[in-house]
Parts: sequence; C-alpha cells; structure tokens
Amino acid sequence: MKKILLLALILTYSCKEDKSEKNKTPQAAVVEAKEYSRVEIENIFEDDSLSIRAIQVIGQDLAFAANKGIFGLYNSQTGEMKTGVLKDGDYTPEFRAVASTSTDVFVLSVGSPALLYKTGDSGQMELVYREDHEKAFYDSMIFWNDLEGIAMGDPTGNCLSVIITRNGGQTWEKLDCSELSEAAEGEAAFAASNSNIAVVDDKTWILSGGKKSRVYYSPDKGKTWEVFDTPLIQGSETTGGYSIDFYDENTGIIIGGDYTKPDDNSGNKAITSDGGKTWKLIAEGQEPGYKSSVRYVPNSHGENILATGFTGISYSIDGGEHWEQLSEESFFTLRFVNDSTAYAAGKGRISRLDFK
Repeated sequence: MKKILLLALILTYSCKEDKSEKNKTPQAAVVEAKEYSRVEIENIFEDDSLSIRAIQVIGQDLAFAANKGIFGLYNSQTGEMKTGVLKDGDYTPEFRAVASTSTDVFVLSVGSPALLYKTGDSGQMELVYREDHEKAFYDSMIFWNDLEGIAMGDPTGNCLSVIITRNGGQTWEKLDCSELSEAAEGEAAFAASNSNIAVVDDKTWILSGGKKSRVYYSPDKGKTWEVFDTPLIQGSETTGGYSIDFYDENTGIIIGGDYTKPDDNSGNKAITSDGGKTWKLIAEGQEPGYKSSVRYVPNSHGENILATGFTGISYSIDGGEHWEQLSEESFFTLRFVNDSTAYAAGKGRISRLDFK
C-alpha cells in the first residue's frame, strides 16, 4: 500500500485551520463586504482521471481527496502538491469527504466498505473507522474542534448514518436510530461537494435529499437532534438539497435541484433566518439552476454568496434573492481562504480563484 507522510508535511507547513469569522458567531466589529465583478482562475493541480469533490482549506494551504484512492496536500508557499494513494487490500476506495483538525487530516470514502483514514502518530494514514454494511455510503465530514467531529451518510437502517468522534478522530461511534428521526422513504444525501453538513460553534445542520429533502439540526454537537422540512424540489432520487452553509447561527442557505435537469431553476434554493427551523424559496424561476456547492463569502454579513456546479459559478450580493453568472468554469466544490480568495475543485483539476 502506497502511503504519504502527511502528518509530517502538515507539521512542516505549519498549517492550521483558519478560525475566521466564517463558522463562528460574528462579533460586533463590522467589516465592509467586498463585491466581485470577475474572477481569475489558476489551476494548481491537474489530472484528467480524477473527480475531485472534497477539499479542505488549512490556513493558506489545501487538502483534497478524490477517486482512485488519491488524496493530497497543497503547499501554497512552494506551489507543490504532494499526493498519495490508499488501498484496502485489492480494493481502491473513492473519497468524497475530507476534514482536518490543527494537526490531522481525515479522508472518508463512499460505498462499501466505508473507510475513514486519519494521519497517525507515525505520519502515515491509519484506518480509524470501517463499515462493511452493503448500503454504507458516506457523503460529508467536518470537525467542530480538534477533538470532536462528525460525518454523515445514507441510511443503512431506518435513519441517516451519523458517526461522531470525541477523541480527535482516534475512534468513531455510529448513532443509534433511536437518537435520530426516522428517514423518509427514499431520503438520503448527495456526495457531490462534501458540504451536506454545516456547523457554527456547537450547532450543526445536516441536509438530506432525494425523495425527501430535510434539515437535521443539533444544538449540542450531535447529542440531540430534531428535523425540519424544506421547500426544495424533491420526490425522485436526483432531486433535493445538495449543499448547505450557515453564515451565523441564524442565517443559512441550501441549494441543489436536479443534476439531470441543470437548467431547472425553481425549488432549488432556499434561505433561513431562524436557524433552519423554517425555509423560504428564493430567486424562483431565476438563475441559477442546479448547483452542487454553496458558500457564504467571509465578512459579507450574510449577504454575499457563491454557488458552484458543473454549470459555472453564480454570485449574489443580496442574500440570494438575485444572482449573476460570474464564470462559466465548471467546479463541483469551493472553499474560501478569505473574502477574496478560494480554492475550487472539479473534473480533473483543483484551482485557485482570485475574486476582483
């Protein structure tokens, strides 16, 4: 098995996750929001054989995970991308989720067996969770802090699959269905951009999709849960919510649609102002149509939003009520470094985006 000394690389680069205004409750200080008129795109990694749907910003640097068992770390100072391959015997996993703490990187595969790897004390990636259920399919992963993290996936029983760590990712435990609401018929999630989960402080939101698209909410880092309906289009295996983001504990957005009908622009985007309890459709019958990833721009007071997908990059400066096409470049997922710079990934590439 080919492995990369990823922990050593992380320590060498001194990469720590950016604890900026994003994903924390904003304080009183007001920063003027920037507005964009164009974006400059520079490819930093290219491999036409890869589908890259999971990226994680670590300081100014980037971790990614992809198909073919590939994962890697980009050093923004040197411009160097280090990659490695993970295999489980003869089985090659496809990674759709990546997350990090200040010292470790985690990658999680879709399909069965579900495999979750962590940078170990030796510097090599070590398997810390395995699930062999035939229906295992994990979609997204994120950490609240250096000790506590969560990943979610499709149901293997009568509820969504949710696994949680409380010891820095050394071990993970799956929640019993008695702790979650029962999944509806055909309710699952899409491993499209590693953004089915959003966190702000201790609060957590999980977005489901398919024949039923709902938001699961926990106020206490996954100890208790309740579930809220959304007005997104739903009813078939390809419809519903694909991505969720929260600017603060009250202000959030969900986006999706139907990737088989990317031009349809009704019932595919909604916002909340009460922490996810209720949702309101926005820009009905207006662009954009289907998108796989949505992010609030840092320091934008919850007004400026970017949505990405294979149909391009769309941009809103009024909380999602109106949008404009910023670029036709195709990306599956996007993460901000700051309010002017982001990384995005898609078919065969990872790019740095500089917004002007």
